[in-house]
Parts: sequence; C-alpha cells; structure tokens
Amino acid sequence: MSNPRLKYGQLAPEGLARMQELEHYLNTQTGLEASLMGLVRLKASLMNGCEYCVRVHTAELKRANETAERIAEVGDWRGSEAYTKRERAALAWTEAVTNIQDGHAPDAVYDEVREHFSEIETVNLTLVITTINAWNRIAISLGAHSGHGSAKGVGGEIRG
Repeated sequence: MSNPRLKYGQLAPEGLARMQELEHYLNTQTGLEASLMGLVRLKASLMNGCEYCVRVHTAELKRANETAERIAEVGDWRGSEAYTKRERAALAWTEAVTNIQDGHAPDAVYDEVREHFSEIETVNLTLVITTINAWNRIAISLGAHSGHGSAKGVGGEIRG
C-alpha cells in the first residue's frame, strides 16, 4: 500500500469533522436501519471502486451480523432474492444518485423509493448516499494510489 497523496485529515480537520458530524446524525438520528445504510454504503463504494471503503463497510456489516449472502450479493442485488422491497428501492436509488451523470435520477426509481420511504427518510437516505460518495471520492483522489489505503492515522479518521 502506498502513501496517500495528501494527509488530508491533518490539512483540513475542520472540514472532515463536519462530514463526521453529518455521519453521526445519519447513524443516530434518522431512524434508518443500520443494515440498510450499510448495504447502501457498500453498494456505492463498490460502484465507485473504493477498495478501502468496501473493506470498511463489509466489516461493519459482518459485525452487525449481516449474512454473508447479503453482503456478497449487494453488487448484483437485482439477481438476488435476499433483499426486501425497501432495501431494493434503496439500492436502486443508490445507483441512480451515484450515477447521477447517467441521465439524472429517473422518476421511476424515485417513485419506487417514495413507495417505501417517507419524505424525510428519502432526504436522509439521499444524504447517506451522497455522503458515502463524498468519502469514496476523498479516499480515491487524495488517498493512497494502491487500494486507496487506510486513511486512519494518515489522512484522518475517514468514515468512508
């Protein structure tokens, strides 16, 4: 594993602290299921190719007693029967928001999310998705070139 491009956690600790405050809010005050947020974070990290974040969220899901099947199949969730309709809607929304450049967030995907999530849950779910995308981009662009490395003790306590 190579060194990070920048020790971003040391260079901009206040900015990263604000992102961590948002993560704390998402994890403790939204009422969204921890497993759902973990699956969403893992899916976005897989899509973005952030190896460090994939490792972190896989480990978190295992510690939360998520099944090996559900963890392994999140990359190809459409071909699996392991997810609830609510989780499937969240994973589809994750794809739409993560790939926003591919034609924005389609109405059909939004409508599916709204069938399973209240207005505030939809906002908070979107915050989970945008936050993991931000962490992925920080780890990929400023982190180590090989596997993006661990930001702990290097770039700061990254939540990716």
